Amino acid sequence: MSKTIIVWFRNDLRVRDNEALYQATQDADYIIPIYCFDTRHFKQTQRYGFPKTGKFRTQFLMESVKDLRYSLKDIGANLIVRTGKPEAVIYSLAKYYDVDAVYCHEEVCSEEEAIEIKLDRNLETVNIPLSFFWGSTLYNFDDLPMDIDALPDIFTEFRKSVEKKAHVRDPFPIPKVQLPPDLDIDTGKIPTYNELGLDFEELEKPLFKGGETAALQRIKHYFWKTDQLKVYKETRNGLLGLDYSSKFSPYLALGCISPRSIYEDVKKYEKERTKNSSTYWLIFELIWRDYFRFVSVKYQNDIFKTKGIRKLDIWSRENPVFFEKWSKGETGIPFIDANMRELNATGFMSNRGRQNVASFLVKDLKLPWLVGAEYFESLLLDYDPCSNYGNWNYVAGIGNDPRENRYFNILSQAKRYDPDGDFVKHWIPALKNVPSSRIHEPYLLNETEQKYVQMHLGKHYPKPCLDIHKWQSRKKPKRR
Repeated sequence: MSKTIIVWFRNDLRVRDNEALYQATQDADYIIPIYCFDTRHFKQTQRYGFPKTGKFRTQFLMESVKDLRYSLKDIGANLIVRTGKPEAVIYSLAKYYDVDAVYCHEEVCSEEEAIEIKLDRNLETVNIPLSFFWGSTLYNFDDLPMDIDALPDIFTEFRKSVEKKAHVRDPFPIPKVQLPPDLDIDTGKIPTYNELGLDFEELEKPLFKGGETAALQRIKHYFWKTDQLKVYKETRNGLLGLDYSSKFSPYLALGCISPRSIYEDVKKYEKERTKNSSTYWLIFELIWRDYFRFVSVKYQNDIFKTKGIRKLDIWSRENPVFFEKWSKGETGIPFIDANMRELNATGFMSNRGRQNVASFLVKDLKLPWLVGAEYFESLLLDYDPCSNYGNWNYVAGIGNDPRENRYFNILSQAKRYDPDGDFVKHWIPALKNVPSSRIHEPYLLNETEQKYVQMHLGKHYPKPCLDIHKWQSRKKPKRR
């Protein structure tokens, strides 16, 4: 008697190293792959009401699902696409087609877990088991050298332990998939923005194209064509251009590629090209990503709470005017404004930029860290709850940071990482004529904002000294 399994795709939009898909092909004769656009993901964030999934990630997601459908066709199947609540949609399809099981990759945060629980309960009523697989990290959860309750609260301790005592499993191969021969089902179409309740328009030139195909092309470009991996450690704090860092994070966030696949290519590169501190440092960053996910397992909803995982009170106050200046990139601090304008325009910001704008919001503007975290959740192309909220906990001083009261000196950071002001001038064209020696000085957006700028900058910054209108109208001297 033949056996059929539904594979429910979530944040694992790939056919390479997909354990749920691979194992389903080993356990059953036929597979029904399904992706469900969860309408709740396109509502508003919980506290501050930002679009939960902004235009950048929405388009990237649509492209990734479309690419997954092509990939599944290449290996003998197709992707069933639906829009609605997965706990109802998957249950309905599983019941109607009388499948033997539903396989999926496990998530770790409360919203995702709540859906898993509801689906499991629904499936229990028709005796269909829901089986989970772990596929989002470099190190498998079952291979950790400690119980999750004993996970170190300092990253370095965790890193040393897994590097010494754990191993990275081999990626799963791409399987051959066969749909049930008598499957009579509408495969469905990828919803439009309007069908998801959004008023976005398709981006003409997105920064990144979504999907597993694009992810593999990115590895090929960054590792093998441009040889950038060998200088990753030296360039990773760059600010302008696509090749100063790997730019794998959007693909990792949606599971278009797995950390193990990247690791496998790094090891191949080390054998065929070179092995140095840069090749190690890329793996180091993947371990950081692992760590935030395991921290989320350990502390659950504490990563989303005001006091964070350390349960500490930090003073803050709501100030819509200050937040608007921060979010629009109009604070009067060039380095902060340039990074925020990049985020608003592209959905991406460098790791160096994220640390600085987050520190500025929490430590200088004294705004609640959660308003920044939710704003990032809305806009970031590479948003994933574990890394986003883990990093905000870290910067706010309520997370996994061994240093007390960590503070980023924005002016010194700007001078170090954007010494000539090229990044600032790119995103704030009005400052393009300011000499590099003065480019990072606080500036005035207009005369009426002088009082505001002086009031909020605080003791860490000099008074605003660049009149933006003066520099906008400044003419270059004629050559003699």
